Amino acid sequence: MRNIIWLITLSINFVFAGTVLAADGATIYKTKCALCHGDKGEGKKGMAPAHRGNEFISKGKTEDVKKVILEGREGAAKKYKEFPIPMPKSGLSDTDADAVAKFMQGDLQK
Repeated sequence: MRNIIWLITLSINFVFAGTVLAADGATIYKTKCALCHGDKGEGKKGMAPAHRGNEFISKGKTEDVKKVILEGREGAAKKYKEFPIPMPKSGLSDTDADAVAKFMQGDLQK
């Protein structure tokens, strides 16, 4: 009987562990990106460009968006010269950066 209870408990933990461990792009965006780019991706004057409606994000490849999130854009790679602050490297894991890129291309564009 103990083995059955242990097996059920272990199975439930595995089911919910995937949910807990899955990267939440919206939460990460709000904690890492929204300060400069706005809660809804609207951008902030003098700080950072909008993500909402940005064709590179909305129509681009997820891998390209993810690359910018991971590597940033500085120096000659900096796209928006009117903003004084370069896009820094995010320091996110590959999985988290992928979740943020997908959030930016999906829900953030609505």
